[in-house]
Amino acid sequence: MTFPAAFYRWRPHPWHGLSVGQNPPELVHAYIEITPFDLVKYEIDKVTGYLRVDRPQRASSQPPALYGFIPRTYCELRVGALCSHCDCGDGDPLDICVVSERPISKSEVILDARVVGGIEMVDHGEADDKIVAVLENDSFWGDVTDISQLPAILVERLRHYFGTYKLVPGQEPQFSIERVYDHEHAFRVVEAAIADYDAAFGR
Repeated sequence: MTFPAAFYRWRPHPWHGLSVGQNPPELVHAYIEITPFDLVKYEIDKVTGYLRVDRPQRASSQPPALYGFIPRTYCELRVGALCSHCDCGDGDPLDICVVSERPISKSEVILDARVVGGIEMVDHGEADDKIVAVLENDSFWGDVTDISQLPAILVERLRHYFGTYKLVPGQEPQFSIERVYDHEHAFRVVEAAIADYDAAFGR
């Protein structure tokens, strides 16, 4: 049997086997690990490519948007150089949150996402940026091009979630939210994460 050129005979690894997107750094693919309905933190297993249960969430807050990563990105020296409080990335794919009008309740899906901004987070002295995007062709958010066009309360919910989702009672937090940045800086972070990936793993 002959397979079409675009056909994957075997499931591709979500981090290494999928493309970064149609027109990065503006239009990228997002592989979704967590939905706004999840109370458990799921994370891609870097070896197998399947979702692994990382931890049940201690806090009662739920992610206010779809949460995952951009394939073929890596947060290392170039991403760290763009951070105002550290020198290196966290060694993970670049995180992304995707806003959509219609509720999407399934994880392990691939979305076309338009990058509109980001949140600069530092975790244990390493850059842990959260890119903020909107679902491409979304009937409500589809025309948004910058994070300043999103409702302030939605951005505040994102800041609050990432400012609390790793808190452990009785322990000092080892992470901080430094700032929210616009689409131009977000583009630079995405480009840096693509370059870090190419340097670490090749094209």
